[in-house]
Amino acid sequence: MTNEIDTRYAIGRKEANAYNTQELRDAFLVDTLMTPDKVVWIYTHYERFMLGSAVPTTSALTLDTVEAQLKMPFFTARREVGVINIGGPGSITVSGTKYMLDNEEALYIGQGNEDVVFESNDPQNPAKYYLNSAPAHHAYPCKKIGSADANVLHLGSQETSNQRDIKQLLINTVVDTCQLQMGLTRLHTGSVWNTMPAHQHDRRNEVYFYFDMGSENRVCHFMGEPHETRHIFVANEEAVVSPPWSIHCGVGTGSYAFIWGMAGENLDYDDMDKFPPSQLR
Repeated sequence: MTNEIDTRYAIGRKEANAYNTQELRDAFLVDTLMTPDKVVWIYTHYERFMLGSAVPTTSALTLDTVEAQLKMPFFTARREVGVINIGGPGSITVSGTKYMLDNEEALYIGQGNEDVVFESNDPQNPAKYYLNSAPAHHAYPCKKIGSADANVLHLGSQETSNQRDIKQLLINTVVDTCQLQMGLTRLHTGSVWNTMPAHQHDRRNEVYFYFDMGSENRVCHFMGEPHETRHIFVANEEAVVSPPWSIHCGVGTGSYAFIWGMAGENLDYDDMDKFPPSQLR
């Protein structure tokens, strides 16, 4: 079997405030991604958002439907998918069209594409496809987004320890999507804070997927309400699901990058409610 699926039900802010460390990790941490030769999915009840991965080595992997959760004949019958490759070079074939993806390149897969196949060029250096998916109301065309196609923001500073480059890959100024947005943030050497000020998106959820971390390094990911913050220590190639009521930001013990993915009410990237450090408790 090449598919694994887990379901995360929506949890309210009052319930989460009473959770201990393990309960928080069980509810919001995803530590099963990037499993070789498997397509892994986490189906969340926040905006029906899904996150997952596909790591083909010697054999190709197909994007199959998830019968129990989707009840659809194929995966993209009512969904769109965003893919970012964090591994070696590979290809994704969508309805007969092959797209070559190098490291940190992205692909948007629109609604209605029944046949999707993931492959790696070199089994010893496999592609690692990080996947996000959201319900779709319209069939937009597939599009590859290379490094030159991304909208890049340069934010933060060395003085505040959060100098970073943000590659906006799947946003509405780069590619047409129904509600899915994705991008990749890489911190400069010596910077450790990935997002500051911390913020919420009351009109959408967000997921942070951390990667390019040393085996002994960790990111302390902060979540919860601004006046009731909680934290989760995250290892390499793990993700944290952020409900709309939760802030999200983090600080690392070493260099790292992360992919952010969102879906919800609108496509305004700057639609966020910010909370400076002085307001956090």
